[in-house]
Amino acid sequence: MAPYLGSDNSHHQIATHANTLLTGTTAALEQLLTKAKDNLPKESLPHIANVKFSTANTGSPYFPSPLKQTEAISALKAVEAGVASAIADLQDAQTPRGIAVDLERATAFLFSTYLATVGGFDKSDPRAKKLLKDTDLLQAQSILYRRLSANLYQTKNPGEYFHLHGSLEATKALNMIGLEGSRPDLTDYHECIKVIEDHVSRYTVDQLEEMNKEIGQAGVTCLKWEDFQRTPHGRTLLQQPPWKVETLESETPAAPFPFKSSNTPKPQILAGIRVLELCRIIAGPAMGRGLAEYGAEVIKVTSPNLSDVPFFQVDANIGKHTTDLNLKDPRDRQTFEELLQSADVILDGYRPGSLNRLGYGPEQLLRLARKRGKGFVYVAENCFGHTGPWSSRPGWQQIADCVTGVAWAQGQAMGLSEPVVPPFPMSDYGTGCMGTIAALVGLHRRAKVGGSYLGTTSLVQYDIYLLQLGLYDDRMMAELRKEHDQEFFQLRHHDSVDEVGKRALKTMRRTHPELFEDRHMQECYSKGFNANVRTIRPVVSVEGYWNGFLRSSRPNGFDKPTWEDWEIDEALLQT
Repeated sequence: MAPYLGSDNSHHQIATHANTLLTGTTAALEQLLTKAKDNLPKESLPHIANVKFSTANTGSPYFPSPLKQTEAISALKAVEAGVASAIADLQDAQTPRGIAVDLERATAFLFSTYLATVGGFDKSDPRAKKLLKDTDLLQAQSILYRRLSANLYQTKNPGEYFHLHGSLEATKALNMIGLEGSRPDLTDYHECIKVIEDHVSRYTVDQLEEMNKEIGQAGVTCLKWEDFQRTPHGRTLLQQPPWKVETLESETPAAPFPFKSSNTPKPQILAGIRVLELCRIIAGPAMGRGLAEYGAEVIKVTSPNLSDVPFFQVDANIGKHTTDLNLKDPRDRQTFEELLQSADVILDGYRPGSLNRLGYGPEQLLRLARKRGKGFVYVAENCFGHTGPWSSRPGWQQIADCVTGVAWAQGQAMGLSEPVVPPFPMSDYGTGCMGTIAALVGLHRRAKVGGSYLGTTSLVQYDIYLLQLGLYDDRMMAELRKEHDQEFFQLRHHDSVDEVGKRALKTMRRTHPELFEDRHMQECYSKGFNANVRTIRPVVSVEGYWNGFLRSSRPNGFDKPTWEDWEIDEALLQT
């Protein structure tokens, strides 16, 4: 039994037992398999059962949070490795092989963009900016006032909160509440928050929802878990598995894995598999990052006309090639369609329907599959899920965390009667892992029986899985509050994700230095950034195979749009 499955004291065990996280991870895995068993190959189940979890932790959980994030992501990584191992069986015949998941590294994966460095500078260091490609085209990130258009604020009614979200543009959201898109006079963190919250607090959540809907922005009312479960959308999503893999067509023949040889120390399971990643920010690119880790050739395709967060690319683009293509331009469309001819996987991280409007949605690609006689796997992730009344709403990690109850759970566990967005984009990375699993499942099915497959998952589905694991109880939270810096627990609802992350990092470096050890990191010179890039190593190991990245990171749009002549960075092969 898991040590903490909610606040029921009957489940209470001594918090300092070394196996607290291991026991919780086993329980999380059991729950995950129950929810996802129809969307996994049966051949993967013996491998998943054989996974060995390890941890250096001898005390309490890592994060100053009630959410069982380490347990959730470690269970997901075990499933990912189990499906990858089932793919390896297609070459080696089914055989027991050792699979290991390191809980420290799984935990670090959840905030890996905060651990990454370029030229020795991390995300918070302004000196990193000179090494980055400026993809913040509308200065939604680089100007503090505009950055705080994506933040949690109190509304007209006390106790009700709305997460305003300027997305990657900011002006629309600020104009919506009666503010200018630019305020050069506002440069102080607390002053920016006060001005924006003063304007948000003129409206009720219902008014903000209506205004938000009219301009198509990604804002949302901050709900408690019990309230989300009562919404029509919540009721729909609660009936869904964490990810789903459905058949698009069953006419194309089985497509065996290439198991292409490379210069790696051992074979890579996805060597020769080709992936087109049409994604931005974190969750979508984390899907492609996961596939690159197993050896897939991943091209991240971005539009030169769309914003992206510059520093996120340092971590997200490891192992890939990146290219800029404008899919509204006829010449770039032709280039993209040439890449599609031999692609095995398409990853879609845009708003629902965006790629359909461009002519590259899953149903539209079926014509290509039939014409070339080879199926494909299309995996789409979004914020709200792919079914239910809110499925077409735009959103990001903080939106999912606010609508599902994650933010309220965080705030209440901190002793507040208000929500606080939890530290780090953890639901982004968790969702990315679920998308990687969906892609692996689709590829396994395609190899066994042929056909094309559609995988779907979302940030909200990750949060549902997380919340259904239950929260750490009051006794555990009392221990965490005693261990961690009091500065962290002085955060309020309006503190930005940057401020929450900064304080969380500071206290975790002191309480859990094992998360920050060099053994978790790899470093390699990047031609794209013209500097050394340091990123986290793969979380899992599979006996007989090499998990790792073949090339250093690079900014978006760095490479030519071709599958030919890919480099291998030898420094990464030594890991």
